[in-house]
Amino acid sequence: MPNARPAPSRRRFLASSAAVAAAVTGGVPLLAACGGDGGGGGSEGRASDDQLRDLLPTFRASDVAVEPDIPGGDGVSPGYTSYIPSGDLGVSVPEPRGAGGEFSAMTPLWGTPPGAGNAFWTAMDEAIGVRLDWQTQDGNTYGEKLGAVLAGSDIPDLVCVPGWELTGQIPQAVSSRFADLGPFLSGDAVLDYPNLAAIPTAAWEASVFGGALRGLPMPAATIGGVVPYYRQDVFEANGWEAPTTPEDFLAFCRDITSARNRVWACEDMKWSAFVIFGVLPEKPRYWMRGDGDTLVNRYETDAYLEALEWTRTLYGAEVVHPDAVAVSGDAAQRFTAGESLIWNTGDGAWHNTTVEQRTSNPDFHMNAFDYFGAGGNDPVLYAGNGSGIWTFVNKNLSEDRIREALEIANFTAAPYGTREQRLRAYGVEGTHYTVEDGLPVRTPQGEEEVVPETYPFIATAGHVVAHPDTPRVVEDWTGWQARQMPYVQEGLFHGRQIQEPVRLTNINDGFEDLEDDVVRGRQSIRDMQNAVAEWRRNGGDELRDFYQGLLDEEGA
Repeated sequence: MPNARPAPSRRRFLASSAAVAAAVTGGVPLLAACGGDGGGGGSEGRASDDQLRDLLPTFRASDVAVEPDIPGGDGVSPGYTSYIPSGDLGVSVPEPRGAGGEFSAMTPLWGTPPGAGNAFWTAMDEAIGVRLDWQTQDGNTYGEKLGAVLAGSDIPDLVCVPGWELTGQIPQAVSSRFADLGPFLSGDAVLDYPNLAAIPTAAWEASVFGGALRGLPMPAATIGGVVPYYRQDVFEANGWEAPTTPEDFLAFCRDITSARNRVWACEDMKWSAFVIFGVLPEKPRYWMRGDGDTLVNRYETDAYLEALEWTRTLYGAEVVHPDAVAVSGDAAQRFTAGESLIWNTGDGAWHNTTVEQRTSNPDFHMNAFDYFGAGGNDPVLYAGNGSGIWTFVNKNLSEDRIREALEIANFTAAPYGTREQRLRAYGVEGTHYTVEDGLPVRTPQGEEEVVPETYPFIATAGHVVAHPDTPRVVEDWTGWQARQMPYVQEGLFHGRQIQEPVRLTNINDGFEDLEDDVVRGRQSIRDMQNAVAEWRRNGGDELRDFYQGLLDEEGA
């Protein structure tokens, strides 16, 4: 599996949206190309339930995948704790299925790209039967580059669009610039691509844009966007138990913080607070039914203000690391150094951080505590969309070229425990990795050439937790998922891509900065309430009517 990276702050969304907006409003009629109906067109709305049923690919489980060591199901990802020898791997693509075509592909990359023609890319190209020209872009500034590319005329054949960049005019550009894959993948048509057919339906549901199946998904775990990690090794050494209420958490943090010894209880806990207090997720699932079935936005709920106030109390008690207060430095480094003992971030940090500490701190053990609720209530974890990252195919490709592009995706979507997935993840045995003591070990060439943010971004199989080098991480991670699942809910618009009216797409843009100011005491809860009132006047109520209309259309 690729290393999960934190999504860039939404503060940089405006830059990427602005470039596309220029194309929309001047010269390039993106909106005109999208269609205009509110349900299935590309300008605004969503696909109806009936349309969605017709668009979705038929699901057929893989018959070559290896049975997991820890069974999944009911929202819990399967776990693999042991390394599968090469001779026991399944084969999902027995021979190259590409026709020798050349394709350009744009994906984000956090790190240094390998040189063109390297042994890893060559081996992958030969196994697929194509040649890929990788146009990787700096992941930290990917949004700006993406906006500029989609506003121009020279669009790569394959373009990765992470979900955190779906803001402003980007959704309109997705609908107008990229191919409708429905004729190739909807219904039984997907069975021509067995690995794509084995992708969970939830991931395809989230891949419908502008009324058409456009995205090739990278399936996501049901939960894991915000994981409350703690230093279990330190807790056990001190006989501490993880807190089980918001009040206990605050008292516990006060007890263990010692600025004199450069130990603070936690990093910024705002995102965990949203779970603890049952705050609705971000758009487009940020609406719930209130009194009289009127839609209520997350910003209008008491839970939202209570979560901010509780986080503000942590800052006021000076139990948050000073660098987190100043929004500086590296939270991961502070956590591994023991300067902060509780840290919330995405689930990708679980394995990466553990591996980084294996040599220098063999006793290091990070785990996640179980979420608790506020006021005697259970926590509420909202299920994430089935996919949060997609690759799209340039609509100007011929049908034959689109089919060949889908062969690339069919190869990269090979499930864990197959020869194809092993090649994609590790490269060529003997060149990019060796097997030592029953585990794969990257060679220097493998470290340089096998970058994670290329082929997996084209498409991947269903989410698994597969880390034979750290079996305890697999056990902790899947165990945490299983314990949280009874508290998982789906929002009103779960799993659906919704294009909001263009004039309303940016009205939420100031809230993240204001939240950060409120919890740090630079602004007040009253300031937030005033901002919500202004949001309503500036389009929030109109946006409410838009979402209500979507529900009314289906009689929901």
